[in-house]
Amino acid sequence: MMVRAMKRFLLCLALFAWLSPAQAHKPSDSYLSIDVRGQQIAGQWDIALRDLDFAIGLDGNGDGELTWDEIRARHAAIAAYALQRLQVASGAGPCPLQVTQQLIDDHTDGAYNVLRFHGLCPGAAPSSLSIGYTLFADLDPQHKGLLKLSSDGHMQTAIFDPDSPRQTLSLTAPSRLAQFGAYVKHGIWHIWIGYDHILFLLSLLLPAVLLPAARERQQGLKAAFFDVLKVVTAFTLAHSITLTLASLSVISLPSRWVESAIAASVVLAALNNLFPLFRGRRPVAAFVFGLIHGFGFASVLLDLGLPQSSLVASLFGFNVGVEIGQLAIVAVFLPLAWLLRKTWFYRQLMTVGSLLIAIIAAIWLLERVADIKLISG
Repeated sequence: MMVRAMKRFLLCLALFAWLSPAQAHKPSDSYLSIDVRGQQIAGQWDIALRDLDFAIGLDGNGDGELTWDEIRARHAAIAAYALQRLQVASGAGPCPLQVTQQLIDDHTDGAYNVLRFHGLCPGAAPSSLSIGYTLFADLDPQHKGLLKLSSDGHMQTAIFDPDSPRQTLSLTAPSRLAQFGAYVKHGIWHIWIGYDHILFLLSLLLPAVLLPAARERQQGLKAAFFDVLKVVTAFTLAHSITLTLASLSVISLPSRWVESAIAASVVLAALNNLFPLFRGRRPVAAFVFGLIHGFGFASVLLDLGLPQSSLVASLFGFNVGVEIGQLAIVAVFLPLAWLLRKTWFYRQLMTVGSLLIAIIAAIWLLERVADIKLISG
């Protein structure tokens, strides 16, 4: 029964790898910033153009390319669609919102429509806000809304999805423990939806249970565990360094370079399972490429923002969340892979699965380097 479950799990991983290139790096999300000053609300909402095109249609001539004229012609429809799916209220009642400007901005995963809006809450200055978020809830159950809420110099964050569409947030200064917990949650979520990070990690883990016969007889699962531990530790140390440096703006690299290098790292990690590129030095490779992946982790953290009042705690919390998400993947994969290590299925997974990952990552690499679309939506 356990072996059958493992086969299903690994088959799902293979299907996941094949179906994920349309996202290339992450599934649908939007970035919502709200600043509250007394009764006044000012905000900005970045929504992916590809998602809006799918939801309400922006490509007027159907040629697969969005122009500024096509987007501008749909500004009223975009504003109406978005604001119908965002409700803000204080204790005294709803705070009506109105879009004041629409722009275009580039994120690491494509172009976004930027809605700037303002609102006015009834009564006195609110002490808390109730926010309802249902953008794309009927179209994409994986969609997330990342909120950054500022008030009187204090900042806090929240994640909205179809399972948690409404949240009430206090406008008083949040505790450092609460902020730490929020960023841990962000870190876990980010590693679980970072398809290229996951495929890189899995590519390095696949050979861990295929030990030489003599070593397996002597140490068994223990040897595989320590092999995985060395790889994961090297990856963790490396991406923690660059995540911190990038998040604190000590080092800044163009996102296109970073995303391209991450795709290249996935290609090389997968090909190493077919040809001995690293020659037994997977921990070294994990460290080197982990430095690049750290910049990728930092991109979402920069979009979220770091509260200056608890900068270190929030940064540390995000890193802890990334590690929890990463270790959860390892904890599921390693014991099940060990059970199937001698089967024909696992050998095929090593070869066919690694080849599939390499092909997908090569497509990502070409798209990111050349800034073109091959299979991405």
